[in-house]
Amino acid sequence: MSTTLPGSLDWNARYLSGDTPWNQHSTLHALDRVLREWRIGPGRALEMGCGTGANAVHLTRRGYAVTAFDLAPRAIDLARTLAAQAGVRIDFRVADFRQLPDLGLPFPFVYDSGLYHCVRREALDDRLAFLGRTTQPGSLWLTLAGNANETQPGEKGPPRVRAAELCAELEPMFELVELPETHFEAAEQPNGWHPLAWSALLRRR
Repeated sequence: MSTTLPGSLDWNARYLSGDTPWNQHSTLHALDRVLREWRIGPGRALEMGCGTGANAVHLTRRGYAVTAFDLAPRAIDLARTLAAQAGVRIDFRVADFRQLPDLGLPFPFVYDSGLYHCVRREALDDRLAFLGRTTQPGSLWLTLAGNANETQPGEKGPPRVRAAELCAELEPMFELVELPETHFEAAEQPNGWHPLAWSALLRRR
């Protein structure tokens, strides 16, 4: 299986070399706010592009039954180690969403931190087709994406998307529930730069 997405670098090579700047940021604050304010109770959850597993472990500790996948085998190795250290069970898979095998019943809650903004220009149709198979009407999808309102130079931080682009690309399959601004928090450097993000909560029509 290839560990690249269209137009992307080799993600597994990035994990093997430790060149993973996205791991320096956390979105758990944004995830927790949505779960709390929208009263999304524990149940089955799918994380897309789970990386080294911190979000999946967090959801599992909150009572969710989590399935999580990532393109990079090295990322999943690290995620499984993290879950074992935390004493939680998570269905981790090495997979590309374009070829992911059947995951069973649709998921009521889907989450990603950064996958949408990485694939939207080259693989958006495939991404939406995958979501069509793994969600059902009423399912909620939370995606954290780079925000084009960011004032830092464009070469820094995650890919950026405008609010109007996000809405246009994800309709009509999904209805936008809310789109507040948030940040990718610098987990290891509290006084560092916190890239501006969108916290897009969407509901499957």
